[in-house]
Amino acid sequence: MSEETVIWNYLRGALWPGLAGLVVGAGIVLWHGPEPLWLVAGVALLLAAFAAVLTARARPSSDDAAGATRDPGRVGLPPLAREVFEHLPDPLMLLDIGGRVLFANSAMRTVVGVGAENKHVSSILRTPAVLEAIADTSTTGEPSSIEFTVPVPVERHYQAYIARMSSQPPVTTLLLHDLTAIKRTEQMRADFVANASHELRTPLAAVSGFIDTLKGHARDDAEARDRFLDIMSVEAGRMRRLIEDLLSLTRIELNEHVRPSGKVSLEAIIREATAALNPLAQIDDISLEVSVAPNLAMVTGERDELIQLFQNLIHNAIKYGRPGGHVWITLASAQAQGGRGTVSMVSATIKDDGEGIASDAIPRLTERFYRVDVKRSREKGGTGLGLAIVKHIVNRHQGRLTIESRAGEGSTFTVSLPSAPTDNAVTELL
Repeated sequence: MSEETVIWNYLRGALWPGLAGLVVGAGIVLWHGPEPLWLVAGVALLLAAFAAVLTARARPSSDDAAGATRDPGRVGLPPLAREVFEHLPDPLMLLDIGGRVLFANSAMRTVVGVGAENKHVSSILRTPAVLEAIADTSTTGEPSSIEFTVPVPVERHYQAYIARMSSQPPVTTLLLHDLTAIKRTEQMRADFVANASHELRTPLAAVSGFIDTLKGHARDDAEARDRFLDIMSVEAGRMRRLIEDLLSLTRIELNEHVRPSGKVSLEAIIREATAALNPLAQIDDISLEVSVAPNLAMVTGERDELIQLFQNLIHNAIKYGRPGGHVWITLASAQAQGGRGTVSMVSATIKDDGEGIASDAIPRLTERFYRVDVKRSREKGGTGLGLAIVKHIVNRHQGRLTIESRAGEGSTFTVSLPSAPTDNAVTELL
């Protein structure tokens, strides 16, 4: 409420008695003349009128008091406290004794929506357990804590802390702590252990079964022995690849926060990875074609990790490409928007002409052990960790990975890596 409005409210309460006093006092003086008695009476009434006006101005009006009750979020919170609460990263809400919202900070408004103030908490939070805890705390004064989940639009997990402040009138605070990242990490860890155990259990069971068979009735069966030994070799190789990928993924994750400092030629890495995988491509009569733009800049990176990255991507293109088809590898300069403006990058695109990937599966491709076709992946020797390794290597190199695919039209994987600073740029920085 503005100062002018407040003053007007003060004056309005004394306007009519003040005017009446002025009129009566002036009339007495004019009617009876300046006789001492009437002059004193008129002056007294004039002074009484002005005193009523001044008293009304010094006293808060009933409207102003009601305004303080109606807007306790603004009147009850000092400006500094309100500013601090507004910028808290955790959602915060203040409620009166009846459960009406007095204040909700910006983080809380992202949870319950805008316009929460002056509404009852039950109209914006639809979790019965939280509402019951708020009611209990508001009644008993005992603080409480409860976990709850908001299922839509995206599932989120929160820990709610509820306490009643010893102010007058009483105010109940509701503070939310987002547990979504913790819950997802716990779920990923549980899924990882379950998937790793499952992936190792299957080949281990096969090897153990064949060993028992060879020790038993197939001891003297040369044909069965050779066949079983071949299968055991395949399963042992599968376990070896899985363990190697697990160790590689763990090593990359441990160093993911450390950016590489070396300078490497992406063209040399691509050609080395292509040469290593060319014999595998020739088995299915797949042609590997490399196209390199002129005058490519060096990139900042670790050579061994980048070779592993592109071997995984090219190997996938060979495994899931069309027999007798092509894999196109293209290197070119690129630009990207970064935190400090436009960033110079080098992009490597690996495209195949295979069956393609369904659009709903693309966001999950870099998850550990996720496979679009489990049976085909295992037949091809995949561990389900290749693209997870690619993602973490790209993250460590502060690059970008994009995946495009359409059913029946093949898939395109593009990795963009920051260009290494030139010697001139280093000299300027120094």
